[in-house]
Amino acid sequence: MVDTTRSAALARQAVSQRVKDNMSAVLGTQAPVQRLRRQYFYQVCVALYELLFVSHRLPKQGYKRFYPEGEEHLQSALQKGKGAIVYAPHIGNFFFAYWYLSQRYPCLAVVTAQSAELRPLRRHLSQNGVVFLLGDFSRPEFPLGHMFGKKTPLPRGAAMLALEGNAPVIPFYCRRKKGVAHQLTFFAPLNLHEHYEKNQTAEAMEQLYSFLEDAVRAVPAEWLYWFYVDERWTTEDYHAGEVS
Repeated sequence: MVDTTRSAALARQAVSQRVKDNMSAVLGTQAPVQRLRRQYFYQVCVALYELLFVSHRLPKQGYKRFYPEGEEHLQSALQKGKGAIVYAPHIGNFFFAYWYLSQRYPCLAVVTAQSAELRPLRRHLSQNGVVFLLGDFSRPEFPLGHMFGKKTPLPRGAAMLALEGNAPVIPFYCRRKKGVAHQLTFFAPLNLHEHYEKNQTAEAMEQLYSFLEDAVRAVPAEWLYWFYVDERWTTEDYHAGEVS
């Protein structure tokens, strides 16, 4: 029992140190990483509490918990009839954000959106639906993109969908406002098809990756992936202006 407790304590300490190191690597040594680390673990715990004990009350109380800002960007984008891609990082309670979107729009949620998964999403967008796409998930087999000055395997499905179907991309993130209330921030649509050709998926994605970076820097304590962001980086050198 003592050995188990000691092992658990060492594991917690290792994760905590890793989060701190990753925050310092991304945000810089001048960032208040001690405070951000404490807030990060608090946010993770509160999100778990919400999923376990609050989510079942959403059908009755849900809308009282959300404070949308800029939602008119999504609504006006849908008036064009091409659907819309709500593009977000894993910030805040993204499960609750999807619940909100799914109550107000015909909405599908997806994390990777690689080639094999695009067909039903294309069809959904062609029917003027909304695709909620979390774009910062990483797998080794994904094509390389750039985040925080590092080459990182990242999905390109958002740009593929946008360029093939002329669907606007709505940058978005959810952050905790207070307690179990959430601020939902929608940004002006990005019409990637007006600036990139269909064979320029990688170039278009770099614009979206820049948004992911900006969102994480805006709400650093609520980004999920601090615990392993270092594992996502490749050993290849990154040069500014380079596109994989």
